[in-house]
Amino acid sequence: MQGPAAPQGPIGASGSYDPHDPYRQYDPNRAYGSHGPYSTHGPHRAPGPGPQGGRGPGPKPGAPEPQAGAWLRRSDPERRAGATPRVVLAALLTGLLTAWLLYGGLGANLLICGAATAVGAGFAARVAGRRIRPWTAAWSLLALALLAVPAWWDAGWPAVLAAVGALALASLALHGGRRWPGVLLALPGILWQSVPAVGWAWTSMEGRALPGRGRIVPVLKALAVAAGLLTVFGLLFAGADAAMADLLGSLSPDLDLDQLPGRGALFVLGAVAALGFAHIAAGPRRWDRTEIRPGRERRRLEWALPLVALDLMFGVFAVVQAVVVLGGADAVLGNTGMSRSEYARQGFWQLSVITVLTLVVVTLAKRWAPRTTPTDRRVARILLGLLCVLALAVVASALGRMWFYVDASGLTRLRLWVLVVEVWLGAVFLLLIAAGLARRTDWLPRVVLLSGMLTLAVYGLMGPDAIVAEQNVTRYEQALRTDPPAAAIDLRNVRSLSADAVPALDRLPEPQRSCALQLIAQDLYGEPKPWYATSLATARAREALAERPLEGSAAIGRTACDWAGLTYDAR
Repeated sequence: MQGPAAPQGPIGASGSYDPHDPYRQYDPNRAYGSHGPYSTHGPHRAPGPGPQGGRGPGPKPGAPEPQAGAWLRRSDPERRAGATPRVVLAALLTGLLTAWLLYGGLGANLLICGAATAVGAGFAARVAGRRIRPWTAAWSLLALALLAVPAWWDAGWPAVLAAVGALALASLALHGGRRWPGVLLALPGILWQSVPAVGWAWTSMEGRALPGRGRIVPVLKALAVAAGLLTVFGLLFAGADAAMADLLGSLSPDLDLDQLPGRGALFVLGAVAALGFAHIAAGPRRWDRTEIRPGRERRRLEWALPLVALDLMFGVFAVVQAVVVLGGADAVLGNTGMSRSEYARQGFWQLSVITVLTLVVVTLAKRWAPRTTPTDRRVARILLGLLCVLALAVVASALGRMWFYVDASGLTRLRLWVLVVEVWLGAVFLLLIAAGLARRTDWLPRVVLLSGMLTLAVYGLMGPDAIVAEQNVTRYEQALRTDPPAAAIDLRNVRSLSADAVPALDRLPEPQRSCALQLIAQDLYGEPKPWYATSLATARAREALAERPLEGSAAIGRTACDWAGLTYDAR
C-alpha cells in the first residue's frame, strides 16, 4: 500500500533519505550545531532585528498559511507495505497465545508472547524491504532483557516497569530515531498505531485471493457444523444417561465460562498489539522530521542574570556540604538537634526535586539562550555546563543522605527505587557535561535513553525485593552479634515482600522467620499456577519452604508474630 508522499522538510530536502533505513535520515549536526547541546546555534534564526533592521526570516508575502496538522503530515511514511496473510496469521496466533498464557499471571509467558509479536513484525518488515541496523538490534535485545524480568523474579512492580519499557523499546526499534523528537515520540508509538493497524490489515486482506481458499473454506464450514451438532446432541445424551455424561465430561476440555470475558479481552489485546507493531514495521512514521524551532532568544543580561544567581546558590550549597563532610556529621547533628534518620529524611526529597527541576531549567534556558554571536554561545555553554557540574553535588548529597537514612532505618522498596533513579539522574548530568565539551552531539538523545533503559533493566534483573530482604537480614544478624538486646528487624517491611525475599528471610531465627514468611507462604500455597505464569524465584521459594516448613499452622504463624513483638493482622 502506497502511503502519502511526505512533504520535503529538513530531511527530504537533502535528497539522502533512505526509506528502509531509520537511522540515516537526518544530519545530526543540525540538531545543536557544532557547539554542543548548550549552544543554541542551529538552522533557525529567532525572530528579531535582522541585518537590515527588520524582523528575522518569516513567511513571504502571499505565502499560504501553515495548515493545522502539517507537523504530523511531515512525519508520514513515503510508503507502507500491505499486510500479508502471514502477518495476519501471526497476529491471530499471538492473540491466542496471549489469551492462553497471560491469564494466570506474568512469567516466561511474557517473553513467549513478545517473541510471537516480533515474528509478525519481522514478516511485515521483510515485505517492506527494511533491514536491521545496529541501534535497532540494541533496542530489541534490551527489550528482550526487560521481558525476562518476570521469568526470573516474582515481584510485581519491577515486572510491570519492565513490560512497559519493553513495549516502548520495541516501538522505538521499529520506528527508528536519533533526534529528541524522533526518540521521544517513537516510544509511545504503539498506542496510536494499534487502531489504524486493524483497518490496515482489513484493507490489505479485502479481495485478496488466498491460496487454497476453495479447499479450506468448505472444510472450515464442515467443522463448524459438526461442532454445533455434537454440542447439541452431546448435551442431550449427557442428560439422558449418567455413564454417557461421565464419558463426554472426560473427553471435553475443562472450560471455565467465568474466564471467557478475560481471555477474550486478552486475545483482542494481543492480536491488536501484534498488528500495531507489524503496522509500524511496514511503514514507520519518521518522527525525526518533526521541526522544533528554537525559542525567542533573550538578551544576554536578561537570560544570564537568573542563571548566574542560580549557579551561585548551587555553589554555596556545595561549599556547605563540603564543610559538613570535613567537619563531621556528628557535629552537624549536635548543632541541629536531629537524629541521623531525621537529618537524612528532612533533605532527601527536597534534593531529589531540585535535581529534577535542574534538568527542566537547563532545557528551558537552552531554548531561550542568546545565540547571535560566538560570545553568546560561549556564555550559554559555560553557565549551563557549570549548573550541570554543581547539580552533581546535589545528586551526591541526596545519595549520601539516603544512604545515611538506610544505615539508620533499613532499606525498603521505595528507598531502593529512589536511590536507583537518583544515580541515573547523576548519569544524565554527566552525559550533558560530556555533550557540552564535545563537538558532535547527535549521540546524546539515544545514549540518554539507553542509560535510562539499562537502569530499568538492571533494577529489574537484580531483584529489588531480594536486595531489600538481604540488607535487612544482614543488619539484623550483625546487631545480634554486636548488641543482642538492641537487635531488631522491621517485620512490617519484610512481610510485604514477594517470594524473591525467601532465601534471605529463611536465615532469620524463630519466631521472626515464621512471622516474616507467613504472607509469602500463603501466596505460594494458594491456587497453583502453570509453569509459564511463575518465576524461577517462586520455584526456589517453594523448595526452601518445603525443606523447612513454618512452625505450625496459619494460626500458629500469627502467634509467631506475637512472639516476635509484632501485632499484624493476617490476610
